[in-house]
Amino acid sequence: MRGDKHLLLDVNVIVDTWLGLGSEEITEKILDLSRADQVKLWLSASSIPTIEYVAKRSFKQRGVPPDEVQTLVSGLMTDLFQCVDILTNYGFDQKGIYSSAKDFEDAQIAASIRSLHGASVCIVSEDEEFDALGEVPVFNPAQALAWITSSDTAKGSIPFIDLAAQQHRILPNIEKNIATVLRHGQYIMGPEIKQLEEKLATYTGAQHCITVASGTEALLISLMALGIGPGVEVITPPFTFVATAEVIVLLGATPVFVDVEPDTCNIDPSKIKAAITDKTKAIIPVSLYGQPADMDEINAVAAKHGLPVIEDACQSFGATYKGRKSCNVSTVGCTSFFPSKPLGCYGDGGAIFTSDDALAQACREIRVHGQSKRYVHTRIGVGGRFDTIQAAVLLAKLEQFEWEIKQRIKIGAQYNQLMDQHGIQRVQQRPDRTGVFAQYTVLVDNRDELQKRLTEGVSSSSFTLPPSPLSIPTAVHYPIPLNEQPAYKTLCKGAETPVAAALAQRVISLPMHAYLATDQQIAISTTVAGAGVIK
Repeated sequence: MRGDKHLLLDVNVIVDTWLGLGSEEITEKILDLSRADQVKLWLSASSIPTIEYVAKRSFKQRGVPPDEVQTLVSGLMTDLFQCVDILTNYGFDQKGIYSSAKDFEDAQIAASIRSLHGASVCIVSEDEEFDALGEVPVFNPAQALAWITSSDTAKGSIPFIDLAAQQHRILPNIEKNIATVLRHGQYIMGPEIKQLEEKLATYTGAQHCITVASGTEALLISLMALGIGPGVEVITPPFTFVATAEVIVLLGATPVFVDVEPDTCNIDPSKIKAAITDKTKAIIPVSLYGQPADMDEINAVAAKHGLPVIEDACQSFGATYKGRKSCNVSTVGCTSFFPSKPLGCYGDGGAIFTSDDALAQACREIRVHGQSKRYVHTRIGVGGRFDTIQAAVLLAKLEQFEWEIKQRIKIGAQYNQLMDQHGIQRVQQRPDRTGVFAQYTVLVDNRDELQKRLTEGVSSSSFTLPPSPLSIPTAVHYPIPLNEQPAYKTLCKGAETPVAAALAQRVISLPMHAYLATDQQIAISTTVAGAGVIK
């Protein structure tokens, strides 16, 4: 049974169930599946007054005393709202739909389900003539129950990151939060910014959270607050996204690259000491693929030399290191809210975390052009504010973030088991920390050929339905170490980094998100193993 199917209930299905008519026993089973979070049920907002009106009229016709009808129907509606969420009719194309509709009420219901882009959906109705405008299948309750319990794994492709499934789960809260911003109109530094910063600081345990325009801005502003500039050096790994080194160079400093561990792909703490000089002013370890680096070892080396440590936690928000949350395991922690991150908004965004009051104040001033108060510029700054609407999105996502992190850890562990069974080498997770699997990454020797096979589709017989070509999207994080990038070769220092160079030739990331089903994971691992190119 899969929890990624969505059913929109017609008025007659609800009222007949309350009256004990038709397929009420089957409908109750569907409602029970919703209570168990095994299927998602919806009502169109336009159906709610109709349900109330028809139910009241029907109970009166059955002889229920008028003074009891309101209480009865209100109680039934309250119970119903525990099982369903409400779909609005945003984007309702009145001219296009009304011009072709045979039944305007049906058309409105069909229009509301359009918002569930990319989902497996159906409308449940006892009306055999329901007009869904040819866009959505219409099932009676018995057909809907059979559809819920059927397997449809053998689709043409598996999404790399399923943002649609996440959005469908929290759509009402997202719409509510965004509508609130539209009403108050404070699009820059609105009240949602403060709400979000307080919640994020509490989550990590850091004293301060400063939201900013992106993960890159978070790193840049942190370095600026620490006084990093021309003539100094900053130690960081070469096996990461370019932003980590980019911000160092933008400030006129020199990135000093230290090689990474072959199993975790994170910076190797044992090699940091040799890279420290009298010009070294900071260390930026990266929590790659969602797993923190060995922060105690790094902090210990930094403390001996009086250096601040900035955790690049752009992939690891929600992870822990020895019981402490990522972003609160060093002087400063920086994260990204890019849409594909474990906690992502619907655009660019990021945040800085610290328990140092002076650093926090400096970061807050730098993000608004160095202002200590309006038009008083005490520092050199940037325009680095986080949008209020994006904060509203994250506030909605935070309500289920802990559940998603648990799912990511569970799915990551299932992946590990499957890969180990097939003999596929993978990035390792250390037992003293949790990773949030921002990517699920394996290591192969014939990467280009494997990517080609997976993208084109490999015939798989691992499904309950007949075999079909299964297209599996992949990504490479990252194909060229930063010290080999054309723009950075002459701007960086550091010894050779053979481990990073070797990893860059072998890493490949597979679909990973909190809504990845076990049967999809089995299909992915079986297809990768059966592609015939892994040595």
